[in-house]
Parts: sequence; structure tokens; C-alpha cells
Amino acid sequence: MSSTVNSDLSVLHLELPDPEQDDLSNLEFLDQLQKAWALCDRFDLQTEIWRGRILRTVRDREKRGGEGRGAGFLQWLREREISKTRAYGLIQLADSSDELVGGGLLEESSVNLFSKRAFLETAQAPQEVQQLISEAANEGNEITRKQVRRLTDEFTSATSPLLPEEIRQRTQENLLPPRLVAPLVRELSKLPNLHQEALQQSLKEEPEIDCIKDVTNTARWMGKSINASVSIRALQKTDLNIEKAMQEAQRIEALGLLSDAFTQAQSLEASVVKLHSAWRRLGGIQERLWLESGSSTPYLREVLDALQTLNGATFRVSLGELSGGKTIRLQLVEEDPDQLKPPPLI
Repeated sequence: MSSTVNSDLSVLHLELPDPEQDDLSNLEFLDQLQKAWALCDRFDLQTEIWRGRILRTVRDREKRGGEGRGAGFLQWLREREISKTRAYGLIQLADSSDELVGGGLLEESSVNLFSKRAFLETAQAPQEVQQLISEAANEGNEITRKQVRRLTDEFTSATSPLLPEEIRQRTQENLLPPRLVAPLVRELSKLPNLHQEALQQSLKEEPEIDCIKDVTNTARWMGKSINASVSIRALQKTDLNIEKAMQEAQRIEALGLLSDAFTQAQSLEASVVKLHSAWRRLGGIQERLWLESGSSTPYLREVLDALQTLNGATFRVSLGELSGGKTIRLQLVEEDPDQLKPPPLI
């Protein structure tokens, strides 16, 4: 498959207001600027779709196999100072274009009516929403991210099987706002079936706005707690019943606090792992510097002596003036797992 690039510089012409035109009101001036800015956004989208297709072509060529597969693609990115994250983001954009345009929903000329974020969210939306958005774009209407989100929320709130029939029906009757119901669906989708069923029963008994807000918060806290508890090492050393603990916290209306505790514990453990890694690297580097230095480098030795306060098993770090000049003392002791086991019974 081959492609050609049609270079038409006339389409790049921008109509900008004259900043020295006195008879042009400030409102009209800003309106013209906004239209010019929106035009740039649409050209950015089309350009990034093309770049995504180029990157995908390079990547697919590398997939043909052979020794060192993929190295050429990475080299191509390095030469153009493109990160892998950005490269695959552009490829995703190109894939989205192929799905919408290639699938017959969207006309090629209608792509320029989307902002970049609106285009991506349309590609990720349910097919029914894609159909509505594509029809509007094909009729010449500009598409914004806000429009896509509104339609997606309305569709999700009225059709999601995660919601009780009472909630879906009230949403369809405009008695419940989709902007509140859609986040509820997103949070419920992250939970195991057992937790979903308990929350769905609450919604069924009280299909009102206040209940929706409460259940959304509860589902969010449950999801955070479940995700964090899986990765917290302190919770993996003993036989703990996290499910029962979450139920008890919910009963005493402290589930939000438990979620925050898990989040902070996760952050603390990650910080300790990072601290230990930096502590060991500093020790190795300091030792090499000490061996390289000698009596001819007294100032360097003084610097190394100062760093020695951070290299021992116990060290102190100032918290700064904002903390009243307090100092925190830390002790790092590396323990072998065998040292933590109880002695064998004789």
C-alpha cells in the first residue's frame, strides 16, 4: 500500500485580526483569535495522525523479524528525539483514525472538525456514540471534547448493565443527571462482582442523587483500597482479611480514611525502596572517590567527610527552616530474610 502527500500551502493561511485596528472591539478581536487557534488545533490533529502512520510503518517494518528486531525503530525515534510514550500515542491516534474513517463512520474531510482530545475520546467511546458524533461531524459541525463526554455520559448512564434498572430508567427520564451517574459506572466497573452487588442493592433501594454520590465515593475508596492493598508489602507478610477490614471500615463510615491509609502506606514503602537504593549507590560512589583521592585532595576529602553523615547505618537529615529547623534521624539496617524466621524447635 502506498500513499502520497498533497502539499497545499494555501490551506495553512491564517486570518488574524490587526492588533492596531481601533474600530475592532475586544470581543471580536478575541473571537477571531479563537477561530485561528482552533484551526491550528485541527491541523495539529491531522499532522499527528500522519506522523502516527509514519511511525506505525517504521514499527511494522521492524516486526518482519530477524536478529535485533525493533532496534531500527528505536534508533529512528532517538534520531528524531521522540520518546516511546509519544510514539505509541501517535500510533494510537493513527489507529483511531483508521477505525473511524476506515470503518465508514467518518468521512476523511471531517477529521479536521475534531480537536485532538475529542477525536481520541470518540475512538474510545461506545459504537453508538461514535455513530452520533460522526454524523454530526459529517454534517460540518465542529466536535469538542465536552460534546463527546456529554454524549458518552448520557449513553453510559442510560444503558450500563452495572446499574439497577431503577437508575437507568430515571436517567432516561431526565430525573438523574448523567454527569453524576457516569462516574458511578466507571467506579463500579473497577470492583469485583461481590462488591458491585452490595452497592447495586443500595442504589436499588434508594435511586436518588445523594445515594448516587455516596455510592460513587464508596466505590472509589474500595477500588483504591483493593489496588493499594495488593502492592503493600506490609500487608503481605501476615494472614490478613482485607475484605472484612474494608467491611468494618465501611460500617463505621471510615472507608475513606482506610483508603487514605493504604495510599500513604503504598507511597511510604515506595519512598523507602527509593531511599535504600540511593543510600547504597551513595556508599559505593563515596568509597570509589575516597580510594581515588589522597593527601593531595584535602578539599575533596572534606566533602567526602561531610557526605559520610548520610552513608552510615544511622544518619540525620534536616527538614529545613519551614519545619522549625528540626532534624530527622533514620536508621537503615539490612536484614537477611533468614534472620526474620523464628528459631527451629528443639
